[in-house]
Amino acid sequence: MKNKISRLQEIMQAQNIDAVAMVPGANFYHVTRGSFGLMERPTIIIIPVDGAPVGIIPVLEMPAFSALKTGATTFEWQDNDGFQHAFNAAAKHLGSIRRLGVEGQRMRVFEAQAFKQAFGSIEIVNMQAPISSLRLCKTPEEISLLQKAVDISEAALEDTIAAVKVGMTERDIATMLVNRMSDHGSHGLSFDPIVAAADNAAEPHAHVRSDYNIMEGDALLIDFGAVFNRYCADITRTFFVGDVSDEHRSFYEAVRGANEAGHTVTKAGATAHDVDDAVQLFLENSGYGEYVLTKTGHGLGLDVHEDPYIMRGNHMVLEPGMVFTNEPGLYKPGDLGVRIEDDVVVTTDGYQCLTSFTKELRIVG
Repeated sequence: MKNKISRLQEIMQAQNIDAVAMVPGANFYHVTRGSFGLMERPTIIIIPVDGAPVGIIPVLEMPAFSALKTGATTFEWQDNDGFQHAFNAAAKHLGSIRRLGVEGQRMRVFEAQAFKQAFGSIEIVNMQAPISSLRLCKTPEEISLLQKAVDISEAALEDTIAAVKVGMTERDIATMLVNRMSDHGSHGLSFDPIVAAADNAAEPHAHVRSDYNIMEGDALLIDFGAVFNRYCADITRTFFVGDVSDEHRSFYEAVRGANEAGHTVTKAGATAHDVDDAVQLFLENSGYGEYVLTKTGHGLGLDVHEDPYIMRGNHMVLEPGMVFTNEPGLYKPGDLGVRIEDDVVVTTDGYQCLTSFTKELRIVG
């Protein structure tokens, strides 16, 4: 923990930030190993650019927070008394804080207002990306946990598609998939699975239907991921039910080729732009370019979506240990969607693919 705090303090110094405040989530966990819910009760750790951390902690969370051995000075509060007095006490303890860095994607308005009331003329700065940069390059231990999450996911997928039959609903398949992940040791879900057939698969973030019975010839897109020790898998495979037309086969092979094109350029020293550009150029030249709706991928770890974002215009240089998804897709409204998603670790001379589930076109049911 001390090393992580030291690195965060170096980032603060470089950005002229006096302190950083984090709420429960991936960054909070990464720095403290504390797992708390983001709820109506503010639970906050403040790390000043110099000195020991400060905690603003609900009374009922104090035993769990104390067990973390953060060395933080804590200001606790009870529901009946409200939390503002704890913010005020933390402000008095910390002294002059002019610029406070926060996670712009997680800090809520009421928490920011409590900081402003406590500190007066404080400037609140969105430090989401700099704070999260602590998690960009995964350790071998983290990669091992990601691999376990992927292995659980792939075993569950194999079990599930072996049982798919014409006439099942998307909800039937999604329920079976969740149960199989639990059977194989999942600690949770990266997100609610997407199981989308036929025209519903043309929606990149489709909602699972309970009133559509899959039919022969349908595309069946399954996007899901298990969690293991908080680390998230994110996998997509697209199948065809019973049979596949020549046109749908061609559509599928275009996506598979784009996925491979992205892998080809993935290595340390390349950029996120380079990977997405290779994928998009392949799709644009496939004859199906009009059906591209999304970027190639996103980082993966304690959050299912994090840096690096694999898209044109993002010139972040890839480094060994970065993990991201390679998930090109084509989406033809009213007909089908195809997405193929791998989870990839950047290495010095290339990449390691955590996913091993076949990408050959597969007919099920």
